[in-house]
Amino acid sequence: MTILKHEFRQGRTAFWIWTGVISVMLSVCVFLYTEVRGEMDAVTNLFSSFGSFTAAFGMDRLNFGTLEGFYAIECGSMLGIGGAFYAAITAVNMLSKEESNKTADFLLTHPVSRRRILSEKLLAIFVQLTLMNLIILGMSLLSIIVIGEPVPWKSLLLLHFAYYLLQLEISGICYGISAFVRRGSVGIGLGIAVLLYFVNLISNLSESASVLKFFTPFAYCDGADIITTGSLDGPKIAIGAGACLAGILAAWFHYDKKDIT
Repeated sequence: MTILKHEFRQGRTAFWIWTGVISVMLSVCVFLYTEVRGEMDAVTNLFSSFGSFTAAFGMDRLNFGTLEGFYAIECGSMLGIGGAFYAAITAVNMLSKEESNKTADFLLTHPVSRRRILSEKLLAIFVQLTLMNLIILGMSLLSIIVIGEPVPWKSLLLLHFAYYLLQLEISGICYGISAFVRRGSVGIGLGIAVLLYFVNLISNLSESASVLKFFTPFAYCDGADIITTGSLDGPKIAIGAGACLAGILAAWFHYDKKDIT
């Protein structure tokens, strides 16, 4: 597990920065709820008249006056975008950095197979994402307890689990891309995360574009759907799992035979 430990050491600064920033932002949002909850009914009525803009963010189906509704919109957006960016950056840079940083010749001359390199680097991504999400969830729960609100366990756990699956899907896709590129991979990863986010917004704006929901992981992280139904969308998650697996397999087969410069 030498490579796994090395990736942890190399990525620990970025890990703690992203984890800390997302955790603090979610905690601030939760504390902010106690200050504005008395005015949230008026805000809910205001947003309900915004038409397509309201539907794009699911605000037409949630009540801002409840912690669940407020958390799903405000905290969910931060967790979704922040987590997606971190997953994309970490995964898309995992293999390509060995060539862009000129360290591939050092790594590949050691008595380790390329498949072991692929396996340990992939494991490093998944373990970092898991730890980040556990810390963020713990901070959110602590913040809710501190403000004296009852914890909406089912909605909260489903929402966080959905965003965890989103991060795994994006990381799998970006990991596959990482095996094919040699440099400039961070921009590609961020571009993919942003594209998937806006595809979800477009699919919410128009019924004719609703089919796009099956092409973005943000669709099964819709807080309004999760809270109103009390469950996750199985078919969309299955498609996301397939996309994640396809990215991993693409990296596995291509990198194993790639001509490393």
